[in-house]
Amino acid sequence: MTDTDLDQSYSAVCEALTRVGEAGAPMFLSMLCLSLMSRFERADQVLPLIANALAQSDAGKP
Repeated sequence: MTDTDLDQSYSAVCEALTRVGEAGAPMFLSMLCLSLMSRFERADQVLPLIANALAQSDAGKP
C-alpha cells in the first residue's frame, strides 16, 4: 500500500467515525477490525498486530 493509499484509507475511516459519532464508534471499529482480520489466514498473523496496537496505545500511560 502506498502512502497515498494509506492516507486515503485513514481519511475514509476518520470520515466514517465522524458519521457514526462517538456512541457508534466502538461498534464501527469492531466491525471494521473483524472485517480486516478475516482477510488473514491465521491468528498468528493478526495477534502481533493487536499486541502492537495495544503497546502503542499504552505507551503514553504512566
